[in-house]
Amino acid sequence: MSEETPRPEHTTHFGFRDVPVEEKKKLVGQVFSSVARQYDLMNDLMSLGIHRLWKRYFVGTSGVKRGDRVLDLAGGTGDIAALLHERVGDAGGVVIGDINAQMLGVGRDRLTDRGLVRGLEYVQLNAEALPFPDASFDLVTIAFGLRNVTDKQKALNEMQRVLKIGGRALVLEFSQVKPEWFRPVYDFHSFQVLPRLGQLFARDADSYRYLAESIRKHPPQDELKAMMETAGFVRCDYRNLSAGICAIHSGYRV
Repeated sequence: MSEETPRPEHTTHFGFRDVPVEEKKKLVGQVFSSVARQYDLMNDLMSLGIHRLWKRYFVGTSGVKRGDRVLDLAGGTGDIAALLHERVGDAGGVVIGDINAQMLGVGRDRLTDRGLVRGLEYVQLNAEALPFPDASFDLVTIAFGLRNVTDKQKALNEMQRVLKIGGRALVLEFSQVKPEWFRPVYDFHSFQVLPRLGQLFARDADSYRYLAESIRKHPPQDELKAMMETAGFVRCDYRNLSAGICAIHSGYRV
C-alpha cells in the first residue's frame, strides 16, 4: 500500500495539494480544458511518444470482438475508441464517455474527420455515477483517466456494475516505476523537464506539473489491484509496461 500523510476530512489531493473534494472536479476540468487541443502533445511529452504503442497493445490484448458493446471512459480525444471501433465492427458499438466537454468535442471532431461516425456515441458523464443500466457492456476501458477521478473506488464500483456477466474491465494508467535506479531519472523528467516542455510547447507549465504530480499520487500496482477486488472484480491482474511507467489492470465480472 502507498503511504501518504492523512488528509483532513472532506479533502482530497489535486497533485500534491490538498483541496476540498467538491473543488477537485473543477480544478481537473480546468487542466483538461486547457490541454484539450494539445492532448496528444501532452502524452507524447509525458511518455516520450511511447503512449501510442501502449494504447495499441492495450486494445490488441483486450479480447474485444466483433459485435461487442464497449464503454470507453475518459475517452476524450478518441484514441482508444478508434482502435476499439476497428475491432467491434458495424455490429458492435463504442460509447465514449468523458466528464470534460472540451475533450469530448475534440474527440468527436477528430473521429468525424476520419470518417468514423457509425457505431460511436458520445456522452458527457462522471465516472463515479455512470448513466447506464446494470449489465450494459461487454467491455469497459479507461486509459490515462482513472488517476484524475476524485473517488476512484466509486468509479471502479460503477465499472463493475455496468459490465455484463463475464465482461471485462481494463485500466491503462501511469503507475509506479519498478527499477530503483530508474526512478531518479524518471522524476527528473517528470518534475524538471516536463513542465518546461509544457511551457515551451503549450504555454502551460502548471497543468503539466499537475499531471506529473497526479501520477505519484495514483495508487501503485498492488493497491489498485486490491481496489478492483474490493469493487467485486475477479481474476484481477496487472501487467507492467516499460518498467512500470504504466500498467494495464484487468478484472472480470461474474
